[in-house]
Amino acid sequence: MKVAIQGGQASFHHIAANNFFDQEVEIVEEATFEGLCRTIDNNGAEFGLMAIENSIAGTILLNYKLIEEYGLKIVGEYKLRIKQNLMALPGQKVGSLKKVRSHYMALAQCKQYLGGQEQMEQVEYYDTADAAKLIFDTQVLGEAAIASDMAAEKYGLEIYAEEIETIKQNYTRFFVLAKESRNYPKNQKNNKSTISFRLKHEVGSLAMALQAVVGNNINLTKIQSVPIIGKPDEYTFYIDCLWTDIQDLKKCLVGMRSSIDEMTILGEYQNMEVEL
Repeated sequence: MKVAIQGGQASFHHIAANNFFDQEVEIVEEATFEGLCRTIDNNGAEFGLMAIENSIAGTILLNYKLIEEYGLKIVGEYKLRIKQNLMALPGQKVGSLKKVRSHYMALAQCKQYLGGQEQMEQVEYYDTADAAKLIFDTQVLGEAAIASDMAAEKYGLEIYAEEIETIKQNYTRFFVLAKESRNYPKNQKNNKSTISFRLKHEVGSLAMALQAVVGNNINLTKIQSVPIIGKPDEYTFYIDCLWTDIQDLKKCLVGMRSSIDEMTILGEYQNMEVEL
């Protein structure tokens, strides 16, 4: 089974893919989220793992738009506890590390620790694990990466500070994507949906749409809005909702249609609980 991820070997995407599928998978590495979507669309991978939000750094709104643009389906989710570590080539001291490189979200997650390391220049990189790989490839001293302990082990780096994320209850939520709706290789019981919609440009349309959710025993767990390009003051809304009876969801969707212009069900899948 081929699974596309954004990033390289030992990245958090890689860890999440291994944990979710609970079996040996062939990882297809992509530098960007769009590359990930394109690989699935071109049948270069059966599934993809895409980060959609982090409990500290927030939602990656662009990824919702990519899922829609490529017509992909969300067929599962995985929530991974993120432990960030400062690493570099062995035998150095933290004070001698003048540059730290990582994904912008990882840097944001470690803001408090990095604030106490004024000698370190923070440099954004497209992936955490590949920031570690860069140090391994170049064998450069005085530079560090922030990545997983799996990355440190893979690339022979020393961990100089463990779990440096500011908030320890630090989770990243990943969508499991496929070209069409399908069951992933587990006994899944769907109870969650992600839906996008565009409202009619009328007074009270958002309130009416949300009333259809509440009035049909649906638990709205998330709502995001993204501006529609070229249409000032108009938005695409993305919602996550939990349900116990599929008939309640169907009635909810019927009720919403009177106040919206467009609707897309991005996926139905099983909610993953995490222990805090």
